[in-house]
Amino acid sequence: MEPSELGTKYDKIAQWWHDQHVRSAYGVNQFERAVEFTSGGGKALDVGCGAGGRFVRILQDRGFSVTGLDVSQEMVKLASRNHPEHHFIHQDICSWETEDKFNFIVAWDSIFHLPFVMQKPVISKLCQLLAKDGVLIYTFGNAQGEHTDQWHNDTFYYSSIGINENMQLLINNGLSIMHLELDQYPEKHVYTIATKP
Repeated sequence: MEPSELGTKYDKIAQWWHDQHVRSAYGVNQFERAVEFTSGGGKALDVGCGAGGRFVRILQDRGFSVTGLDVSQEMVKLASRNHPEHHFIHQDICSWETEDKFNFIVAWDSIFHLPFVMQKPVISKLCQLLAKDGVLIYTFGNAQGEHTDQWHNDTFYYSSIGINENMQLLINNGLSIMHLELDQYPEKHVYTIATKP
């Protein structure tokens, strides 16, 4: 599934997503674990930021300025309205380019929607966007492959290079793996935290 098509699908459910997650505790414990690896403050990048909410608030409280990226125009509008002091961009991480380096990068439940062939390039890009001593947290599926699933009366695409390939890719890009967890077992949902020495 092309990211532009995914953006259109999320446009349709943006307000529902906002209402469900603006005060949600989903992923907060995992996210706060990652933030503990930072020295606090600096630039943060939220890939697939959605409507903003809980993660942006935590980063703001820790002194980070946030750049959010999402393929859904409606999500970006909501995030900009919710957090006018931060910067949100309607862009695809596959093609987005920046000269900035970030002290903290999160891609929570977002890059698993990317085309399978874009998994390695995008994860490598996130590694390269990290500043020295930066922290990366992202989620992925525990098995290699791609599939579609029905959700909100629509078809959504998912892909993953699996646990071993993700870990090897992080190591190859010079990162140190600090944490790996199947946090919703028996669901195939994995999150990892890595740092750039």
